[in-house]
Amino acid sequence: YSAVRQYSPGDYIATFISFLGVATPDFLLALVLLVFTLKYMDMSIGGLFSEQFQNAPWSMARVADLLKHMWIPMIILGTNGIGGMVRHLRANLLDELEKPYVTTARAKGQSERRLLLRYPTRVALIPWVSTVGWSLAGLVSGSTIVATILNLPITGPLLLTALLSEDMYLAGSFILMLSVLTVIGTLVSDILLAAVDPRIRLEG
Repeated sequence: YSAVRQYSPGDYIATFISFLGVATPDFLLALVLLVFTLKYMDMSIGGLFSEQFQNAPWSMARVADLLKHMWIPMIILGTNGIGGMVRHLRANLLDELEKPYVTTARAKGQSERRLLLRYPTRVALIPWVSTVGWSLAGLVSGSTIVATILNLPITGPLLLTALLSEDMYLAGSFILMLSVLTVIGTLVSDILLAAVDPRIRLEG
């Protein structure tokens, strides 16, 4: 949308939000949202559950409490990634839309929607698809600093605790697991690249 409607009000809004997401550190956004929710919404969103649901059996009320605590980490961790993706995809798509094959396809009567999705968008996605697999390890470990600030019991703070206490076995196990996930993510990226770009094929 931002690339196709360049310099439109929607483009300016998307650009502003993406710049804000890229420029704002995750830990700062976490602190701001913590203060905001506590001061103006009278709600503490630290941890995954409220105190009364910490050790309670699973129920609809506990699931609702979990969702109430999860929206802050989702916004914090998603803002930076989405902002970067918007900037990269917009720049790549703007370059592709100026190329001769797009003009030729339009001259042949190709509909704008079909043209956009079939050719330039697939090419513009290649740089993003080539690195999307690296986020697989990040999905497991999360942002260690954000998880520490929000008191989230995930693997990132556990790895930090293992490093600080010099527990080399636990830390080494985590690093090995993250390394394996990075390799798997790279394989997934390669497979997605072959699906997005028909020019990429296995040879030999």
